Amino acid sequence: MRRNYIGGKWIEGSSAGENINPSDTRDVIGLYARASQAQALDAIGAAHAALPKWAAATPQQRADVLDAVGSEVAARKAELADLLAREEGKALADATGEVTRAAQIFKFFAGEALRIPGELLASTRPGMSVEITREPVGVVSIITPWNFPIAIPAWKIAPALAYGNTVVFKPAELVPGSAWALAEILSRAGLPAGTFNLVMGRGRDIGDTLLQDPRVAAVTFTGSEATGRKVAATCVTRRGAMAKFQLEMGGKNPLVVLDDADLDVAVSCAVNGAYFGTGQRCTASSRLVVSAGIHDRFVAAMVDRLATLKVGDARNPGTVIGPVVDAQQLRQDLDYIAIGREEGATLAFGGQALQSVDGQPGHYLQPALFTGTSNAMRINREEIFGPVASVIRVRDADEALAVANDTEFGLSAGVCTTSLRMAAHFKRELQAGMVMVNAPTAGVDAHVPFGGRKGSSYGPREQGRHAAEFYTSVKTTYLQP
Repeated sequence: MRRNYIGGKWIEGSSAGENINPSDTRDVIGLYARASQAQALDAIGAAHAALPKWAAATPQQRADVLDAVGSEVAARKAELADLLAREEGKALADATGEVTRAAQIFKFFAGEALRIPGELLASTRPGMSVEITREPVGVVSIITPWNFPIAIPAWKIAPALAYGNTVVFKPAELVPGSAWALAEILSRAGLPAGTFNLVMGRGRDIGDTLLQDPRVAAVTFTGSEATGRKVAATCVTRRGAMAKFQLEMGGKNPLVVLDDADLDVAVSCAVNGAYFGTGQRCTASSRLVVSAGIHDRFVAAMVDRLATLKVGDARNPGTVIGPVVDAQQLRQDLDYIAIGREEGATLAFGGQALQSVDGQPGHYLQPALFTGTSNAMRINREEIFGPVASVIRVRDADEALAVANDTEFGLSAGVCTTSLRMAAHFKRELQAGMVMVNAPTAGVDAHVPFGGRKGSSYGPREQGRHAAEFYTSVKTTYLQP
């Protein structure tokens, strides 16, 4: 039994849940504790009690802790990647990349802990000076999704600790293994008891507690738009002071392919962006907006490439497309494939559920490609979150840009073109927080800001130096000698 970590101690839960391998549903990875509401309150209390000591820790103390975590994650890369692939279904190569990124994030924020900025200004009043400093926000509730079970926790936990906050971390119920492994590393990294707390379990059991308690100063959440709106409403309307909140809520990201694009580059970008990670990425390019002059060649090349992608056990070296995360997600994907057909789209490739692969029962789905779609169809308006992409044929670059921007989301967008003029135009005009030119829409370096516009995000950016905007509070002090 893997237990919760509260106040520097490993605590039994009120119940437990099985962690099931989606590549082989006969494989139970382990039992993981589920916290009760009372235990969530205990974790908040422990974090609140630990705050003064950790907030007063020197930059070097914080840096040493984060550096130690990053070093251990990197040293155990193969082990942690195997666990991640086993519990989430992400192909082993992608899982290894995710673990590497988590290690890099902790290393980056170890450096940032030593570089917390401030300013000294002259006042307009004679003889007076002004200091502008950054202080910890306080206790931070961290709520993460199942699709990046170690990288997203890393990019929330690392800056929270770097800037002197204390943490209550609730991972997604579907993927407790990677979260628990990271928590176990943090438990040995030299943090004062209560600085970091892990509460696993169902959101309906403990989610509201992590939002409503007035001792929680800030909430950072990644997940669905519907849940994000509930998080925001709770943070604003709770008793006492409002909680600061940060939301990342998905996307319906376009990849534009213009007539002058290099066909091989465009297909590689589309396949990587739409289908790697089994399409379970908020940055996935699920809308392929293709201009008329290259459309037919692009579709033919996509079908040929998809036919070469091996669907299989996430931990097998040759697997490119692993299973979707669970039976519920598979049903959702299949429902959307049915909706696409009902709307009149042509299923040009795949879209079939596979009961087993190599004799293993799992949640397998052939990557699906729709053609003959319009941007008004539900499959192009709603986030499917699976290995499903649609081709939208447009006349020219102007229509491509209009279609790309015609969405309530604005996380990531891409364009494939060999024209510097068109690249500059789309880079400027695409309504997204991140723009990729001749590169997949998914994938961001560990040291740069992550986030979107419109319905995709709310609040300051995650990652990089911009993380300080959420995890610190600015104080202005006037000094009269």
